Amino acid sequence: MELDDVDKGILYLLQRDARSVTTEEIGDRVGVSASTVRNRIEKLEDASIIRGYYPDIDYDKAGLQLYVEIICSAPNPQREHLVDEARDVNGIIAVREVLNGKENVQIDAVGTESDDVARITDELSEIGMEVVNTKIIKETYTQPFSHFGRHIVRGGEF
Repeated sequence: MELDDVDKGILYLLQRDARSVTTEEIGDRVGVSASTVRNRIEKLEDASIIRGYYPDIDYDKAGLQLYVEIICSAPNPQREHLVDEARDVNGIIAVREVLNGKENVQIDAVGTESDDVARITDELSEIGMEVVNTKIIKETYTQPFSHFGRHIVRGGEF
């Protein structure tokens, strides 16, 4: 699916605050009607460009003080299968496959104490991943991809 400026503007605004922005507000900001916005969002979802809507959780405030990035190595022929298994490990919140290099799987996990991290890394080792490194994350900052319509949206930022 080729994205036009309206699609890009919609994606940009949804990335800013998908929960609170209305289709009417989006339409006003990108210059189309609310019904056009609803139709475009449906098409973007059907094309799997929009894959879901997720809350931005402060894990520390939620009682999960440890936010850890775990760098792993997985044999290429089995990597996809191992990634699927890793997603089932309690405490893992994100898994990324990396296409190049030996350190080809990056995992984000949360827990309350160092024993949680030890359990998670042990389980990853048991399924066949080599844990290369762990890093404690202080904070993660996300922002919308500005090429998705920042220049198109009327009225600046929220």
